[in-house]
Amino acid sequence: MDIRPVALVIPAQATSDGAGVSLSRSLGSQALDALDPFLLLDEFRSDDSADYMGGFPDHPHRGIETVTYMLAGAMGHGDNQGNTGKLRSGDVQWMTAGRGIIHSEMPEQEEGLMWGFQLWVNLSAAQKMREPRYQEIPAADIPSVGLAGGVSVKVIAGAVDGTAGPVTEIDVDPTYLDVAVPPGGEFIHALPAGHNGFCYVFEGDAVIGEGSESVTRGNLVVLGLGEAVRIAGGDNAARVLLIAGRPHDEPIVKYGPFVMNTKEEIMQAIDDYNGGRF
Repeated sequence: MDIRPVALVIPAQATSDGAGVSLSRSLGSQALDALDPFLLLDEFRSDDSADYMGGFPDHPHRGIETVTYMLAGAMGHGDNQGNTGKLRSGDVQWMTAGRGIIHSEMPEQEEGLMWGFQLWVNLSAAQKMREPRYQEIPAADIPSVGLAGGVSVKVIAGAVDGTAGPVTEIDVDPTYLDVAVPPGGEFIHALPAGHNGFCYVFEGDAVIGEGSESVTRGNLVVLGLGEAVRIAGGDNAARVLLIAGRPHDEPIVKYGPFVMNTKEEIMQAIDDYNGGRF
């Protein structure tokens, strides 16, 4: 099987968003603006409430999907479509903004560790003005697959060894896996031809591809072309997000929380939002 090589390694950059939430941004940074169809990957991780208590008050989106995966803590969600929820450790929220949604994501704790990720996924031109959709998946509904060598994989989207994740009917046919690999362990996973993919190491260190150099925590690895990705344990046990999807190969025009295909569509999004039409 042709293993995908490491095309690029991007260290996450410290930044803040929302009402002063401290983040580490790898995708959507100056080093890597986008990897079609993915637009942003943020990791938020702190046990200092000053880093997260401001949260993400009401803000709009159009033309994208936002995906939140919680590892620790509690985050509340509310939107103008009437959806409400509370994300806890292991839970996932996959929100399709479509033609427009206004939502908030606010901490529901005053102390302790808050840790998780937010991914932005672009919608195709044909789907950008679809009706909004909200999926909230509790940790208990996300299957974990145990493999040889002590490897364990949480399957959020896609499938591993015949076990499918609960997130379905997504525009880009995504793979979203949380892969835990012990030292000496190895995980090889086929990805669809033509899908762009990346790995983000968020614990320990891992060897990705056919090389021998370890990638440490806080680094994103862009995968080159090939049939499969290889993730092996380094000197320490590793946890890695493996994310891939079908690219749209369409123009991208971004303005804050709006992502469309033309400048004119961005201007229309701003006008619709200001006019209360979301």
